[in-house]
Amino acid sequence: MLELNPDSFIVWAFAEGFKPDPELTVSEWADENRYLSSIASSEPGRWNTARTPYLKEIMDALSPHDPCEKVVFMKGAQVGGTECGNNWMGFCICNAPGPMLIVNPTTETAKRTSRMRIDPAIEHCPALREKIKSPRSRDSGNTTLMKEFPGGILILTGANSAVGLRSMPVRYLFLDEVDGYPDEASTEGDPVDLAIQRTATFNNKKIFVVSTPTIKDASRIEQAFLEGDQRYYYVPCPHCGHFQVLRWRNVVFDPKNLTEATYRCEECNILWHDWQKDEILRKGKWIATNPNGNKGVVSFRLSSLYSPHGWTSWTAIAREFLDSKDDPSRLQVWTNTKLAETWEDMAGTQIDPTSLMVRKEKWGPELPPQVVILTCGVDVQDNRLEVEIVGWGRGEESWSIDYQILYGDPSTPELWAQLDEVLSRKYIHSKEVPDLTVAATCVDSGGHYTDYVINYCYARRLHGVWAIKGVGGVGKPIWPATASKSHNTKKPVYLIGVNDAKDILMRRLHLEDSSGPGVWHFPSDRQVEWFEQITNEVARKKLSKGRLIREWTPRKEGVRTEGLDCRVYAYAALRGLVRNYRMNLDLGADKLAEVRMKTTRKPVVTQPEHPEQPAPVQFIPRGRTVRSRGIE
Repeated sequence: MLELNPDSFIVWAFAEGFKPDPELTVSEWADENRYLSSIASSEPGRWNTARTPYLKEIMDALSPHDPCEKVVFMKGAQVGGTECGNNWMGFCICNAPGPMLIVNPTTETAKRTSRMRIDPAIEHCPALREKIKSPRSRDSGNTTLMKEFPGGILILTGANSAVGLRSMPVRYLFLDEVDGYPDEASTEGDPVDLAIQRTATFNNKKIFVVSTPTIKDASRIEQAFLEGDQRYYYVPCPHCGHFQVLRWRNVVFDPKNLTEATYRCEECNILWHDWQKDEILRKGKWIATNPNGNKGVVSFRLSSLYSPHGWTSWTAIAREFLDSKDDPSRLQVWTNTKLAETWEDMAGTQIDPTSLMVRKEKWGPELPPQVVILTCGVDVQDNRLEVEIVGWGRGEESWSIDYQILYGDPSTPELWAQLDEVLSRKYIHSKEVPDLTVAATCVDSGGHYTDYVINYCYARRLHGVWAIKGVGGVGKPIWPATASKSHNTKKPVYLIGVNDAKDILMRRLHLEDSSGPGVWHFPSDRQVEWFEQITNEVARKKLSKGRLIREWTPRKEGVRTEGLDCRVYAYAALRGLVRNYRMNLDLGADKLAEVRMKTTRKPVVTQPEHPEQPAPVQFIPRGRTVRSRGIE
């Protein structure tokens, strides 16, 4: 048996530490070693950089011999950005090991990334399997959020976890989808700044920042892109050879009869077809448009118009544009993810309430025929409840069916009995479908009567009455995946992202069409005060800890905002229905009536959850399992 000389081993380890990083590039390593799994790719098999030639320069900038410290990739969907980062990860593990941190928007997305992308990348790559043991082996050092390998360690965390962001110094930092990060990690500051501080002790560090953009002037990836040399991918016309950046304005199609979208050369006006992408991408080149930018930062921008043939076609992008062009919320997503462009923030533009009043309509006593479901939002004040009943139709078109103010003391059962009466009312539909009742209700628990609200909602949770609390900031979903637990009552409270809800609703308030996706409809008897309330908040940009953020604030002091709050809560209730019941508004009133018939609820009288509240009536959906923490 070979015996190791301890002194020789120390010399060897010392020499290994001083070995220079290899001249091998990330793209060369990927072509030689990387295999894509069917879980993470529509084209499983050996990695081939020639399939996405625009990624070569990005990956090679991440190679150790390149002098830059930060690589920024502002991208559209379906262009290979995340796999580019995974190739870099594999290269570092095999050829230039060191501590590495991958940050996703949340800890949950980090876990999903590990299972769906990182683990398959390791399993299908022999070179990585040699370095990282199977998670099934004893003491493997391979868990969902941590992978050990010789010379280093890989940690995955969420931008919402301050503990994960300050856990250890790292040489390599991969910030994925930074525009989805919250404004702060807990209360400890900007998550990007916290993560970058982890690299301070390494003079050979590399930082890779990737994301689709969001709102103009408040987008992290846009700000990072502008810091660098701002490279765009120029491709030659297959006919005249003129190099140009692919832009949406040059995509040609018939909006009334879309069969194929082509691209018009900005020089010779000859049309290109999608199948010609392979040729033009192969001959393309990156050109820096701001060579005097930060010398340590190289930045790239690429839209989905460059997506290779067989992935996302120009025709598919044009079809998605036609589907979303009339809904500002969907159009923003299309602009961000397909064009890799920031969205001009119309949600923060002030709306004159009198301009909305001229759009008042008369309907009733039946519900408008387009309404397919009703939800309710309840704002709790010290001496009253403000309640809005909203009817929703296809494309989340909405009608304000009723708005009431119920006066009383929220700590007494009489006021909540009034709300019970409102929520139990039946509304006659103008079509021959069963009368509608409120399908879901969100009640704000963030005021002075938190426990009363939570107890009230918990007793009626099987009837779709949910206690909610609004939370601000970027990256907070309008309806969460699971409920949180109240500290005092240990009962469910749903934390709803009010910023995103207001963004969507206020963009739609700008729509002047008489009908269609997202359009608001106002009843003829609604008073001017309500219109002032729903238009009194605007999104303003302000500097916070060195970066621009958006914050919803009142434009006029003394004007209340309960009207907008109730609409936000009613919209959150709709989102809760869509998530919990897979509700599809596009089915129409007739089909949704059949769904409601199949889930007919039967009353069950129970004891009150709070000694000062009356015994409620609960409703149990037939055939549905209800978990202890509420409807999931």
